[in-house]
Amino acid sequence: MALALVLNSGSSSIKFQLVNPENHATDEPFASGLVEQIGEPIGRIVLKVEGEKHVLEAPIPDHSAGLKLAFDLMDQHNCGPSQVDIVAVGHRVVHGGILFSAPELITDEIVEMIRDLIPLAPLHNPANIDGIEVARKILPDVPHVAVFDTGFFHSLPPAAALYAINSEVAAEYGVRRYGFHGTSHEYVSQRTAEILEKPAIDLNIITCHLGNGASMAAVEGGRAVDTSMGMTPLAGLVMGTRTGDIDPGVVFHLARNAGMSIDEIDNLMNKKSGVKGLSGVNDFRELRQMIDEGDQDAWSAYNVYIHQLRRYLGSYMIALGRVDVIVFTAGVGENAQFVREDALAGLEMYGIKVDPERNALPNEGPRLISTDDSKIKVYVIPTNEELAIARYAVKFAKA
Repeated sequence: MALALVLNSGSSSIKFQLVNPENHATDEPFASGLVEQIGEPIGRIVLKVEGEKHVLEAPIPDHSAGLKLAFDLMDQHNCGPSQVDIVAVGHRVVHGGILFSAPELITDEIVEMIRDLIPLAPLHNPANIDGIEVARKILPDVPHVAVFDTGFFHSLPPAAALYAINSEVAAEYGVRRYGFHGTSHEYVSQRTAEILEKPAIDLNIITCHLGNGASMAAVEGGRAVDTSMGMTPLAGLVMGTRTGDIDPGVVFHLARNAGMSIDEIDNLMNKKSGVKGLSGVNDFRELRQMIDEGDQDAWSAYNVYIHQLRRYLGSYMIALGRVDVIVFTAGVGENAQFVREDALAGLEMYGIKVDPERNALPNEGPRLISTDDSKIKVYVIPTNEELAIARYAVKFAKA
């Protein structure tokens, strides 16, 4: 069986999957795992193979050591690189800038081009590069392919992509809307077309990727025409720990009046804001429990979250003109029925009717949650970015 190894390398963790690119969307990966707490005194590797979980705890000083230990653990359970046929390695890369509109076969030159984009994604691209460099050393004879989070949004029309900032400054420093979660938005929009048995070009879809990080996209005929995230993944919807859209003057105000440094403000807006900043938690199960117990901060945080979600939904309905389908995906989108219900409440006049019984069904694959007479269909479709990356990796490796 020919498999693709999918790597998602973060600053202190590495997620990995061995995927059969011929899998159906609902199929489990051949193996999956997580290397976490890299650089801490004791790290942890979790490997899942055929329903069984295996755990290794050991010092993991860096990404190289973590990936080698993960491969050793995979070898022990008969799914390591020396025991299975890995035909390609797909690497998730967060930021492709304006340089990359499609996946790329990784060469030394491509690595340096990704490195040049670090100023646009200082928290993500360095870790992505670490994963690429380590994996290329360990698997030097296997093609490696970079798949960019921003790729799907590369062709945004200028009206959606450009900010109203001095054009010379914008050009020199790469200031524009890039969008993120592109692999997920592209995947679920394509799955929607498959489920409806219609060509993607005939459908206008609003995709809602709601997780700890959250974004929305307007997809017209298979092509993204707008998205909520911007130059960075900080913009747009209220998220687990990120502000989403905020008056940029807040940055100046905090710098001048609170004496906060740029790094402190960056940390505040990325890690200490959003739902957690308002309520103290960023897990929607905890948030719901707090609301049920009468916590006013949790209720306020939830209302801010839903308000911003509905604001983007309305704007994308206007941007598309005709909407055929609204799709919810990712952790919150797939599992929090109350979020879907409240996001679409009272929109019957616009042709959106949610069926409460369908909406309450457990997350067991793609499902329709709108009524039969709803003009706009509403679906929950689990995302599978790893499968999408695996397919890209094999396709571009062969090419």
